[in-house]
Amino acid sequence: MIQGNSTFIHVGQIHTDYGPVAISTVLGSCVAVCLHDTKLGIGGMNHYLLPFWNNNGLQSPRFGNISIPKLIEAMLEHGSDIKNMEAKIFGGASMNIYTSDTMMIGEKNILVAREILKEYKIRIVAEDVGGLNGRKIQMNCEHGKVLLKYASRIMNS
Repeated sequence: MIQGNSTFIHVGQIHTDYGPVAISTVLGSCVAVCLHDTKLGIGGMNHYLLPFWNNNGLQSPRFGNISIPKLIEAMLEHGSDIKNMEAKIFGGASMNIYTSDTMMIGEKNILVAREILKEYKIRIVAEDVGGLNGRKIQMNCEHGKVLLKYASRIMNS
C-alpha cells in the first residue's frame, strides 16, 4: 500500500490524480473502473452502484452509464489521451446469495463497464470481478498498479 497521499472514494464518486498518490475504495456488488494514462502517469477511479440511470431524477455517477464517461472526461481534462489509457475493472460480486434473479446486479455492473470501455476503445488490461467476496482496492496513480484484498462475505457494497 502507498504511504502518504491517498484518497478514499465512496459510491457515486470519481477521482483522478497523478504522481505517487493512491486512490482506494471498498466494493461489493458495486464496480470500480480504474483508468491509467501510461504516458503521463495519470490515474482515475470511479465507484458505481447500479449499471444504468433510468432517466428518473438527476443523472448521477452512482450509475455506470453516467460514471464511466464522466471518469473518462475527467482523465481528458487532466491532459490524458484515450489512446494512452488502459483500464482495470474490479467488483461486481454476488453479495446476496438468496436472490433468484437470472442476472444479478453485480453481473450487470460488470457488463456495462466492459461495453462502455469497448465503445471508447479503451483496452481492459486486467480485471478481478464477480465471485462472492467483496474487495478493497488501492490504485497507484503514477504506475497504474492496483493492490487488491478480498473482504469477508458479510460485507455489503
